[in-house]
Amino acid sequence: MNIKIVLLLVLFTGTIFFAQVMHSPNGKATLVFKLTEKGEPTYQFSLGNKEVIKQSKLGLELKELEALKEGFTVERIDSSLTDETWNPVWGEVKSIRNNYKELAVILTQLSTKRQIIIRFRLYDEGLGFRYEFPIQDNLKYFTVAEEKTEFFLTGDHKTFWIPGDYDTNEYAYTTSKISAVDAYFGKTADEIGFKTLIAPNAVQTPLMMKTDDGLYINIHEAALVDYSAMNLVIDQKSFKLTSHLVPDKLGNKGYLQTPCKTPWRTIIAAEKAADILASKLILNLNEPCKLEETSWIKPTKYVGIWWEMHVGKSTWNYSDINNVKLNLTDWKNLNPNGKHGATTERTKQYIDFAAKHGLDGVLVEGWNIGWEDWWGYGKEEVFDFLTPYPDFNVEELQKYAEQKGVKIIMHHETSASVSNYERRMDEAYNFMKKHGYDAVKTGYVGRIIPRSEYHDSQWMVNHYVRVAEKTAKYHIMLDAHEPVRPTGLHRTYPNWLACEAARGNEFNAWSEGNKPEHETILPFTRLMGGPMDYTPGIFQIKLNYYKDGKKEQVHTTLAKQLALYVTLYSPLQMAADLPENYERFPDAFKFIEDVAVDWDDTKILEAEPGDYLTIARKEKNKDNWFIGAITDENSRATTIALDFLDADKNYIAIIYTDGDDAHYDSDPMSYQINSYVVTNKSDLKLKLACGGGAAISLRPATIEDIKNLKKL
Repeated sequence: MNIKIVLLLVLFTGTIFFAQVMHSPNGKATLVFKLTEKGEPTYQFSLGNKEVIKQSKLGLELKELEALKEGFTVERIDSSLTDETWNPVWGEVKSIRNNYKELAVILTQLSTKRQIIIRFRLYDEGLGFRYEFPIQDNLKYFTVAEEKTEFFLTGDHKTFWIPGDYDTNEYAYTTSKISAVDAYFGKTADEIGFKTLIAPNAVQTPLMMKTDDGLYINIHEAALVDYSAMNLVIDQKSFKLTSHLVPDKLGNKGYLQTPCKTPWRTIIAAEKAADILASKLILNLNEPCKLEETSWIKPTKYVGIWWEMHVGKSTWNYSDINNVKLNLTDWKNLNPNGKHGATTERTKQYIDFAAKHGLDGVLVEGWNIGWEDWWGYGKEEVFDFLTPYPDFNVEELQKYAEQKGVKIIMHHETSASVSNYERRMDEAYNFMKKHGYDAVKTGYVGRIIPRSEYHDSQWMVNHYVRVAEKTAKYHIMLDAHEPVRPTGLHRTYPNWLACEAARGNEFNAWSEGNKPEHETILPFTRLMGGPMDYTPGIFQIKLNYYKDGKKEQVHTTLAKQLALYVTLYSPLQMAADLPENYERFPDAFKFIEDVAVDWDDTKILEAEPGDYLTIARKEKNKDNWFIGAITDENSRATTIALDFLDADKNYIAIIYTDGDDAHYDSDPMSYQINSYVVTNKSDLKLKLACGGGAAISLRPATIEDIKNLKKL
């Protein structure tokens, strides 16, 4: 193995400290581990001849115990090489190579005799490391006051960031130099009902950066279990980032018992932006699948009673009575408001639409009692997850959906009363299985109950994992909204299909919306940790369609909404608009019908965070490919080489592009569709409108296709 150890003698202190150099399997990435004269553990990471992270300190502060930051000596060094391939239950590729060199540094603190292990895994594209605490008599139970992991940057990098809010990830991204970061978004925080930002200049991970000399860097974490989420505090003068864990209301960051370990801290670096997106480092650092049997897990395309509430066409609540605690028997006496969305009749319409167009499921929000009393009042028990409104017939809809071959997707909004949900999970999941529900969308809107916790604190992190484990026990697939940002745990719990954990498409319905660049940033930030339920597919872009004077709109073209099914990866994809809107554009909806949700291969054809992205994906167990291309507020012309297609084979390419006059603001619903015969030697020339995109489906051509269509 290519490992070099250098021992240095410090004459003034008599302390022996050392430096260790390790190279990645292909030799391009380099890790340097050192103990300073004070016995402080440090690391340095480089890619080729470019330094990515300068010498940075490692350590933790403990509550009422001596900090684990200095005074260490090396007990032992263990090293190994791993090169294996594993197959995900679902994903962007059929198989994943896990190839790394590992370095485990066993350290003893001389003053306390306490021992920690710092474990590094060095990949060709990046580095993962974590702290481990073996069983020891003098460190059985301890409280983390703060983790002091540093990421010392080499300069004032261009950065794509959101502020380090303990309770939400639902911010628009800001692009600025590190030196210009100001993480206090007071107005935005107030608008969405939260104001729990941490110290100024703190940002969330995943943090995406680009250096002046063109190196791309992504910092995040992997396998976040039994620990608080990590934010980063920026020293704007030195460009040093320091970890800042989400606390509970007592200020404690973690309660641990040996043996235990922290999540992995991850650094991915590349000379091409596309290589950042292609990395599987975060997935590889997670534990293998813990489920014995996974055949019941099915990537899903669905519609739902959801968007119509966001645009004001209907409501979640059955009655207009607000903020009144009602007994279960009182619901029968309520007067309906006439706008309730989740009715038996309306659900049947969605089921009919899904069956007609080959979609797998129908999400129904607002089916259960409690929505009159759910938001912002800190009530312990708003929802029981069992009792439907009077106009929602669970048994009748179960039979109807089964006849149509469609699954209904359950919705559990907890209103952030997590202790209530934990008490009721078993009966709620039994209710689901009894009535044929195989998937659940959870929600955590509001201030967390128990009141000492934040959305991203240790207790809540453990709750999300408990839900994943409990739903797996019941063979239920999970889609979590308002959770902590994901860290690759879908490898370990593949029933955890997707999360929200970012500013999704819904913000376009009732706020200033998402800027056209938003979807070009998300793959480099939020989606680095796992799939996002972004809810694409809005065709009625201008929302004054529903109410005169309504100024909100989706800040994309219709063609870009199609492209998002490819560029924003998820095995759980919603056709988010109303069925009647899709019926107005059946030729465009054909792409949503056709596009896959599970893949054998993925090619990142071109990428630049904040500007553009083009991705091609090959459908699982089929010869079909799909391409999505998106841009920011600027129009763009691009040429896509189809050299990834099989040689000596003809394909039909159905190309959904922006119309000649399309523009995300002035004419967002202008699109055109053209079909050609192509081969792996063909190039596609695409013109993307401002805020626009293109979606392409490719399938093997028939003789009839070859005879009737133009060949490119």
